[in-house]
This record gives sequence, structure tokens and C-alpha cells, in this order.
Amino acid sequence: MTARSPQRQQLEELLRPVISAEGYDLEELSVSAAGRRSLIRITVDGDDGIDLDAVAELSRAISEALDDETAAAPSFAGPYVLEVSSPGVDRPLTEHRHWRRAIGRLVEVPVTEAGGQPTLTGRVRSAEPDGLGLDVDGEQVLLAWQRVGPGRVQIEFSKPGGPAPGEPDREEEEA
Repeated sequence: MTARSPQRQQLEELLRPVISAEGYDLEELSVSAAGRRSLIRITVDGDDGIDLDAVAELSRAISEALDDETAAAPSFAGPYVLEVSSPGVDRPLTEHRHWRRAIGRLVEVPVTEAGGQPTLTGRVRSAEPDGLGLDVDGEQVLLAWQRVGPGRVQIEFSKPGGPAPGEPDREEEEA
């Protein structure tokens, strides 16, 4: 884990409650210099994802918190550029909540074993307190969290049980 700068830590303490109040989780926060301004990049997510309207509302709430001179960190005075986004599909699944939000998705996950670290590909069936449930080629596998490495969601071009790419959707045919 990398050390957090005092400025970043102050911003996290200021913004985490604002983001939580809107029903989302602060996933990442970075601050970098961009000329005479600071570039603040914030990644947020929620159990049901986050849409563009929610990102816009959250951006306004974060801007208000940053612009409130009584609340903002004194070391953070000055102009800034704010970027608020959701995590991309390539974000590693590292936290329990990431796995919970990936239920039903096809993932690739490194698994620690005595003989090495094989990779499993399967569909997330559960994210329980004691471990991760995967369906690997029809076999149900429960992995203790200590054995689970950072997973990656695999891109699928059709929903599970849905038509293959290029095939007509049965629901559309019936309409």
C-alpha cells in the first residue's frame, strides 16, 4: 500500500462522507498538478453502478464541498479541475463489494495454491463472508478469500443464456 499524502488524506476525509451520503463508495482519489491548477480524479461506484445523471449530481455535491472554505483543507486552496467517473470494466476486483457487484459476471481470478498460482475462469455465483462462489464449467467452487487474487471481469458480447452475437433475440421475434 502506498503512503497517502496529507493533502490526499484530507480530501478523502472531506469527500468520503459526501459520496457516502449519495449512496456511493469512494473507490479511488488522486491529486496531481496541472499547471497552476490541481487535477482531482475521483472514481466512485455503487451496488447498482452509477449512471451519468448520478455522476453529474455527485460532481456538484463534491464541488460544493471543495468550494466550502470552512470545510476544505487549508493546503488545498486554489483552482482545481474535477473529474468524477465510474470504474471501468478492466478495474481489478479486490474488495468484497467488488465481487458482490460482479455476481453473474464471467471473471478470471488467480488462486493461490501450494504448487503455484493457477488462474480460474468462471461465473461469480456468490460473495459470502467466508469466500467467493464460482461456477467453473458447471462445477460449483468455493474459494476462501485468502486464496483469491485480484480478479478481472471478462467481456461478454451476449448475456448468459441469451442469443449468441448475430443471432436474433427470441423476445424481439415474439413481439
